[in-house]
Amino acid sequence: MPTLNDILILLPEFYLVGAACVLLLADAFMRPAQRPWLHWISIAVLLVAIYLVIAGQPPQAVTAFGGMFVRDDVAEILKVFALGTTAMVFVYARPYLIDRKLVSGEFYTLMIFAVLGIMLLVSAGNLVTVYLGLELLSLSSYALVALNRDAKLPPEAAIKYFVLGALASGMLLYGMSMVYGASGMGGTPTLDLAQLHNVMSYTTAPTLLLFGLVFMVVGVGFKLGAAPFHMWIPDVYQGAPTPVTTFIASGSKLAAFGMAYRLLDAGMGDLSQHWQLMLAVLAVVSLAIGNLVAIVQTNLKRMLAYSTISHMGYLLLGLSAAGPEGYAAAMFYAICYALMGVAAFGVMLALTRAGFECEEIADLKGLNQKSPWMAFLMLLAMFSLAGVPPLFGFWAKVLVLEAAIHANMLWLAIVGIVFAIIGLYYYLYVVKVMYFDEPVAGSELRVQPDKPLRMVLSLNALSLLVLGLYWGPLLGWCRRAFGL
Repeated sequence: MPTLNDILILLPEFYLVGAACVLLLADAFMRPAQRPWLHWISIAVLLVAIYLVIAGQPPQAVTAFGGMFVRDDVAEILKVFALGTTAMVFVYARPYLIDRKLVSGEFYTLMIFAVLGIMLLVSAGNLVTVYLGLELLSLSSYALVALNRDAKLPPEAAIKYFVLGALASGMLLYGMSMVYGASGMGGTPTLDLAQLHNVMSYTTAPTLLLFGLVFMVVGVGFKLGAAPFHMWIPDVYQGAPTPVTTFIASGSKLAAFGMAYRLLDAGMGDLSQHWQLMLAVLAVVSLAIGNLVAIVQTNLKRMLAYSTISHMGYLLLGLSAAGPEGYAAAMFYAICYALMGVAAFGVMLALTRAGFECEEIADLKGLNQKSPWMAFLMLLAMFSLAGVPPLFGFWAKVLVLEAAIHANMLWLAIVGIVFAIIGLYYYLYVVKVMYFDEPVAGSELRVQPDKPLRMVLSLNALSLLVLGLYWGPLLGWCRRAFGL
């Protein structure tokens, strides 16, 4: 039976469940004039959750519900940044939602349930918890993508996301079932990740175990958005409402890293010599497809979608190192990408308003002449995504490349460097359009007058410069989480 200690370990998660239900009930009984209060209440809910995660973090890793839930430093870091980036998404989304009459309890409740799925996923100590957290995140995301029923693309994007997501979840579940079966060949069948870690040493069905591992890697690849399992990313990024795209581009990537770490290191760490090569191949394919296809895009959201694929290739460089140094570098990269992605999409939301979607690269023509500050913030985001020193993204790339070299995969690091140079083109093209192209006659490009948006966006983009100059404390936090 659950104990009081189990409840206290999961206090932030239980708090979010209660808060989401209260928000949904409040929305049902609120008058339309009172509904904007949901926005500020939702942000307060996330900030309190961040406090509960940090204040209640035990000095060492603890488990709850018989090892199904793990609370350690890795989970703490990922939860803090997932909650923080979601709070920023709420701030950036407010004008967009008001202009399109989408301010409702559904948006905030679904977002909070999606964050709850992330928190369960990064704390999973059991295959059941992995699947529970993944499906909670996925089902909430499917509904969020289709939130704007008046638009043309969201239903199509949501259906594609749902179908491919269901296929990936089925593959992951099939892989888990084979791993569970292999653990019972020569021992007691188990779903516990800690017990599965050494399953290769006693199982009498190693082939079944390896087949299960392959299917699990496919599931991880889909959730990361790594090629060749990237088919959903461009359409979902373009078709979803921009605030939802911002969340998928940031928070869900933190969840995917947490899922990959729990499954591959905690659960399948004894098979690292097998999944290392799989991840390295996925990294190369992602870097190639992401960077080469992004060059020809004219839609800014699709360009950032293919950019995401290439960035997941760099994250896989760290994971494929299969050691504490590589995991720390990969988590540092995931955090870096979340902050960069939120900043880039935040500028788009600041320029979007009723009747005008800032989604084409051509929409940014002459932005420096109309709003020099917004152009500067977008420049910081683009340069950081490109890995231009001394911005945050540069150090993230350096660390994963260093981890790959230390893991005796120099060839993989060389591939990463080559595609980093290729990727400079499409980021610099956006900067060129903003600073050197003349604004289109009659352009509707104007900055949202929302002060909270501009203030938080400025802090978000400037943090990419500050963290590029003072990245040591964050890296130290990531390294301590993995015992370095």
